[in-house]
Amino acid sequence: MPPLHTYYQEFQPAEELKDIIQCFWYYKRAVGEEQSCFEVIPDGHTEIIFHFGDGLDLFDNEKLTPLPSPFIMGLQEGPVCFHIKNTMEIMGIRCYPWVLFDLLDIPSGKGIHLPKHPVSQLYPDLNALILSGTIEPAVARIQQYFLELFSQKSFDEVLSKAGTAIRAAKGSIPVHEVADSSHTTLRTLERKFKKSSGKTVKDLCALIRFEQVRNELMLNPDANLAGLAYELGYTDQSHLTREFKRYAHVTPAAFARKCRNEQ
Repeated sequence: MPPLHTYYQEFQPAEELKDIIQCFWYYKRAVGEEQSCFEVIPDGHTEIIFHFGDGLDLFDNEKLTPLPSPFIMGLQEGPVCFHIKNTMEIMGIRCYPWVLFDLLDIPSGKGIHLPKHPVSQLYPDLNALILSGTIEPAVARIQQYFLELFSQKSFDEVLSKAGTAIRAAKGSIPVHEVADSSHTTLRTLERKFKKSSGKTVKDLCALIRFEQVRNELMLNPDANLAGLAYELGYTDQSHLTREFKRYAHVTPAAFARKCRNEQ
């Protein structure tokens, strides 16, 4: 059943948090009484997800698993399917993957994490604000929590410099250049990066480049793939297609057709 109502809004973080959080976001989706599935395509961020309403289930291997609020989405290797019914509202914190797990003091890794963490104590306040329809105060409440957490933490300078280089290049940067920009060795960089994000530098760069292609095709389904391949540093269009299919499980042409139909 197609959604009866959807709404999405992003909120920029305070200046102190911009090296940790890409944005806060709010999403509302109403589908009616029958259960509905929606798919989330991978990108180069990790996220903390609070959800409110009639529940959110993970659909995997023909089974539905109820998800707590909040949960953490690590870096995905393929699409993830969620099920909802009636109305769902989400508050998300979109974070840079080399920072989030260290910030929360929990082990890194791919997939969906369900840690018991003090951040979950925000849920009652957020739920009350969401029920009253006041989104901005809910964002402010989350931001205040992370400002306080940030003030108590120190971060690895190697990872901070590596993350800055990767973000500036939008993933189109050789690993040795990331190491050079971080003033460290390849071995040290990879060890620190894998521990902090659960991925290698090369894997994350590939995800970020895929995200650029995905976003462009969502906005402009008729975009020239050969031109995108050149712009984003792929060897050629075939290379772009292989990498896109690796993460989206469909070709970029098929994904573009779906986006065109939805538009």
